[in-house]
Amino acid sequence: MHMDMDAFYASVEQRDHPEYRGKPVIVGSPPDQRGVVCAASYEARKFKVRSAMPSSTAGRLCPQGIFVRPRMEVYRAESARIMAILKEFTPLIEQVSVDEAYLDVSALAYERLPQDTAIEALHPIAETIKERIKHDCQLTASIGISMNKFLAKLASDYQKPDGLTLIFDRDRVAFLRPLPIGTIHGVGPVTARGLEAMGLKTIGDLQDTTLPLGEVAGSFAEKLKARAFGIDDRPLDLSDERKSISAENTFLEDTEHRPTLKAALKEMALDVAQTLSKHDLGALTVQVKVRYSDFTTLTRQTRLDDPVTSENEIYRIACFLLARHHLVTSPLRLIGIGVSTLVPPSSHQLRLPF
Repeated sequence: MHMDMDAFYASVEQRDHPEYRGKPVIVGSPPDQRGVVCAASYEARKFKVRSAMPSSTAGRLCPQGIFVRPRMEVYRAESARIMAILKEFTPLIEQVSVDEAYLDVSALAYERLPQDTAIEALHPIAETIKERIKHDCQLTASIGISMNKFLAKLASDYQKPDGLTLIFDRDRVAFLRPLPIGTIHGVGPVTARGLEAMGLKTIGDLQDTTLPLGEVAGSFAEKLKARAFGIDDRPLDLSDERKSISAENTFLEDTEHRPTLKAALKEMALDVAQTLSKHDLGALTVQVKVRYSDFTTLTRQTRLDDPVTSENEIYRIACFLLARHHLVTSPLRLIGIGVSTLVPPSSHQLRLPF
């Protein structure tokens, strides 16, 4: 089972400010300031506003948008409440981010039942979880139920917002056929472009092909073919280990020279983006780190709705964090960029203008 909150940050703002309900809410920097969108309500998404987009672009796309500064402490508190609700149903939870988690609830569905019967048995449990979240937090969640993580995630995205979708074993191959190649977990933009160059644009194309996939997918080729048929053997990651990718630059002489700092940020953003691409990952959290002449070290981060992958996106968000928190007030010994909450890249990758 996969649970994903609906437009989490923006929904919290609409809940706490009744005058925002039904209106396009954009969580992030105001459009007349340098910064990016952290989250957008579904009303704002109709205007093609997306997270990681420059706020100035969001303002042009949605001039009637209501821009709200993020309140990270509030979102973290809500996340803790939601995860506590989930733990009432099962202790076997893989929390992917503040608003997303996988649940192993197989014991509640009686493991000896046939697979599709067990999936059906989880339907009322999912309804109860959704009702609890709505009652206790006044927020909506979408839940997907299926035989593995890949299909459960697809199911939770299928009828957003406030959705509940079941993908049965008997239906998995047909369900996957019309979906784009990039929907498959592990297929990043580089792999997707290579497959499309072979004429493989949908998962159905991948199901039907007899072409060798190793040249494009490498060692992932066998798993790629299996995923096209809805087969995914990944277990839940129940560890508390936080996985991340980072890059740092220690200067020979402390500096607050803007061109020098920007050049360092661009180089590090490229390094991080290349690592994400190599592993076919995106990141939902971006962090900057600074160290001053007296060795005082500060970090600031932001959480996004959609995973970032490109160097331009990472660079722009890092610049936004530095400016928003006024971190360059004296010469720096060190500057760094990190990304975490690593997830499959979105099938529609955002590209920010430089």
